[in-house]
Amino acid sequence: MDTALKDTLIGWAEEYNDPKYFQEDPIIFPTHFARSYRNGEATLADVEISALLASHLAWGRRAMIVRDCGRMLDEMCWRPYDYVMNGDYRNEDASLHRTIKWSEFAAICGRLRSIYLTTGSLEGLSDHEIRTAVFGQKEDRKAPNKKINMMRRWLVRDDGKVDLGVWKASDKKELILPLDVHVYSQARALNLTERKQKDIVTAREITDTFREIWPEDPCKGDFALFGHGVNNRV
Repeated sequence: MDTALKDTLIGWAEEYNDPKYFQEDPIIFPTHFARSYRNGEATLADVEISALLASHLAWGRRAMIVRDCGRMLDEMCWRPYDYVMNGDYRNEDASLHRTIKWSEFAAICGRLRSIYLTTGSLEGLSDHEIRTAVFGQKEDRKAPNKKINMMRRWLVRDDGKVDLGVWKASDKKELILPLDVHVYSQARALNLTERKQKDIVTAREITDTFREIWPEDPCKGDFALFGHGVNNRV
């Protein structure tokens, strides 16, 4: 990586790793519960569930994502763990968010309940387990698992700015970039990858490139791509 690009990425990451750019972003929901958790007014499970469900809805326009996450938490009376463990879910074919129906939401809540009956935290689950045993999706070893990796970034990174740092047994060195179509396009424009597939291999390749800059915290580079995207710079 040439020095000019490295300096640009560092500058963007420093600038955009700032809560003021995330006031209309789904991370505001687990942030709310993380703050309450630190004040003794919520549980770790409240943070985890809000992060998992908000990340699951995180596709499309941000304003719509935030609106529908708010609707979802209103349904849960802003007590996600209690709602999950109560077992009485809104279960209908009406849309919660885009093609995600309330019935899918109910199924995820039911699977979460089964998991929380045996463990106090989701932190020990693998990406494969979250994909199949929580989201109910088919196994796909090539999938980039953008939603899962975004949730992990939120819960693991601990620099006290945007991300929440509540998963203490996880190492931010092991995080993988949350790769979606927009992040992929930005990475290609910056020559961070030459691969055409938007898969887990590409996500790891871009993460490894960021590891050259931030060896202890490669997903800090996610903020650089965010900054690049919102400013439409190439």
